[in-house]
Amino acid sequence: MTVRAFRVFGIVQGVGFRPFVYRTAAALGLDGWVANVDGHVEGEVAGDPRAIDEFAARLGTGAPPLARVRRVDLTYGSTVPGKGFRVRASAADHARTAAREIPPDAAICDACLRELYDPADRRYRYPFINCTDCGPRATIIEDLPYDRTRTTMRRFPLCPACAAEYADPGNRRFHAEPVACPDCGPRLAWDDLRGEGALRAAAKAVTDGGIVALKGLGGYQLVCDATDSEAVAALRSRKHRPSKPFAVMVRDIGTAARLAQVSGTERAVLTSPARPVVLLPARRRHPIAPEVAPGVPRMGLFLPTTGPHHLLLGEVARPLVVTSGNLSDEPIAVEDAEAFGTLASVADGFLTHDRPIRARYDDSVVRIAGRTRVTVRRARGLAPAPLPLAAPTPLAGVGAQLKHTFTLAGDGRAHLAPHTGDLSDVPTYEAFRRSYADLKRLTGIEPAVLAHDLHPGYMSTRWAQEQPLRRIAVQHHHAHVAAVAAEHGVSGPFIGVAYDGLGLGDDGTLWGGEILLADLSGHRRVGRFATAPLPGGDAAVRHPSRTALGHLLDAEPLGAPRPSPGLVRPFTERLDPAEAAAVRAMVTRGVNCPRVSSAGRLFDAVAALLGLADSVSYEGEAAVRLEATAGTVHAVPLAHRIVQEDGLWVYDSTPTVADLLERRASGEPVRDLAAAFHLTLARVTADLVARAVEDGAPHTVCLGGGCFANGRLLTEVRRRLRSQGLRVLVGHEVPVGDGGISYGQAAVAAARLAKER
Repeated sequence: MTVRAFRVFGIVQGVGFRPFVYRTAAALGLDGWVANVDGHVEGEVAGDPRAIDEFAARLGTGAPPLARVRRVDLTYGSTVPGKGFRVRASAADHARTAAREIPPDAAICDACLRELYDPADRRYRYPFINCTDCGPRATIIEDLPYDRTRTTMRRFPLCPACAAEYADPGNRRFHAEPVACPDCGPRLAWDDLRGEGALRAAAKAVTDGGIVALKGLGGYQLVCDATDSEAVAALRSRKHRPSKPFAVMVRDIGTAARLAQVSGTERAVLTSPARPVVLLPARRRHPIAPEVAPGVPRMGLFLPTTGPHHLLLGEVARPLVVTSGNLSDEPIAVEDAEAFGTLASVADGFLTHDRPIRARYDDSVVRIAGRTRVTVRRARGLAPAPLPLAAPTPLAGVGAQLKHTFTLAGDGRAHLAPHTGDLSDVPTYEAFRRSYADLKRLTGIEPAVLAHDLHPGYMSTRWAQEQPLRRIAVQHHHAHVAAVAAEHGVSGPFIGVAYDGLGLGDDGTLWGGEILLADLSGHRRVGRFATAPLPGGDAAVRHPSRTALGHLLDAEPLGAPRPSPGLVRPFTERLDPAEAAAVRAMVTRGVNCPRVSSAGRLFDAVAALLGLADSVSYEGEAAVRLEATAGTVHAVPLAHRIVQEDGLWVYDSTPTVADLLERRASGEPVRDLAAAFHLTLARVTADLVARAVEDGAPHTVCLGGGCFANGRLLTEVRRRLRSQGLRVLVGHEVPVGDGGISYGQAAVAAARLAKER
């Protein structure tokens, strides 16, 4: 008889891995045991050597759907286990051998969904139904190893029926830690009502035009009838969210296809266990209220993730707005008392339950450009699943200011934490600090180094400077493109194209339209956009008309003639005279008027010049409107000019703006000019990259920064670069905008530390 010890690393706890090991060993006639140990699984097997080899192979290839096996170690065993195979109790005090990997939450699976609607099943219409293939994970884990006693489900002792399932190797709820039923598990509540009564009360509130605060997996959500204009308008008013699109939850993929155009790739993402919000082209005729996504031809759709979602959709029988349970720019509410206080002025009632939420997770958001998946927000269902990153010492990337995330890295993996929000908001900053402490404890990663942004005003930078650890400063745009390179395993030199709003550059000025020659450890700027003043500084982000006027008044003088007064006059006459005078004074005197080389701010300026967005209520809104207006229209690109200035290739945007105004004055439609602008930036990017390649740059291009969440821009840029024979990469799992900055910071810090060795 041969005896072997095995250890399996990856996402192998909370995903039905021990039951899988049990069944595999039993099928091969092997004796032994398996247990959760710290953040991995280990055990021993005894039997025929060929059966043991087959056992080891199946561990890596036949794992359950939610498992992600990273490594299987097989060594000689020290003792002969007894007859049969068993699941041992977890060893919580075992010495940590690797960073722990936390399983993300998973949407209700098809098997549980069938039971949910089966009148003969004892879990018929039970909202908290789950099994080893689905249900809460990251949002209920209090500690590892992953066992019920270390989750928020420890408050619910198993009834005899659930205990029998939990102990039965042939049952799919064998060691399913969140297992529950109506007799022993959490219950819905609405005021004094419980269970079905609570659900019916919430459904009635929604059908009557009300707003319901629903306790979801990772926090509270605000729900209303997506077909009711008055209800959606009321939600906007109470939540202080004037125009940013809401996500819509629909009952099934068929409903989604009736509301929007759904490709095969989008269908796969919509129905994946992560169940993210997917941004889809809306159909011309649909019942969704126009207030859900005003002026935007895309619709953020997602499918139900939990039993309460399924049951509520069934009762209401129409699509639902399901959005973050917060006031605008604040973190989503998690604690019941917090929700009752914060959301009392928003919701007409609360559909809650008695299972505590341990970690805050908003909904993830993705979009498909061509066949490329782009992550806009990484949160529930995706985070904190590990990403590859080799770091010679444990470290953390602490992120940027907006769309904040942080990353913990160790043992060859990086854990990108869920979306936090804008750190300038005090509750969001406190949420970051709590989330950092919690994830650090759960993963077992104790950073020795912190990587942070160059900007001294970012709250993440200030926090890092308060910690008694070594710090590594990482330039914002280098972090953007390094995130893409690290995700795709690029270790050598590459060209980085970083287009976003603002980030502090190496020279102390504000960057945002950058071509970098880089590797993970360093970078050199080889191209940029021309600079223009940003009247009012950060305040100009909410006033694109100010940015446009700044471009017209004082774009960087690179030799091209400015637009004539006659072309400019229709725009300036549209502005408030007092505001226009104030902007002129700021630009003339250079007061509170920093210069920026920003692609994002150029999008803002063009949107304002075309009359699409003089002011906005959220960052990026002007660019969203410009993309929406462009659609898929074909157009002739605008004029552009690239010059060499101080050793850099510089895109002079003055001819582009002048041509835009001239063609508008001649009567060319706004939609054609919006499309022309996108095509122009794609051609500019291709030309800047071509010049870098002519100067000896490598043929791999990494696209990073929030501007590449724009599907039209991404598609056109990628097409042109590929036609030049270049390898073009963009983030898939890592958010393309500032939500990916922390992962890029961690990658840069890891590379620099490795070079020191």
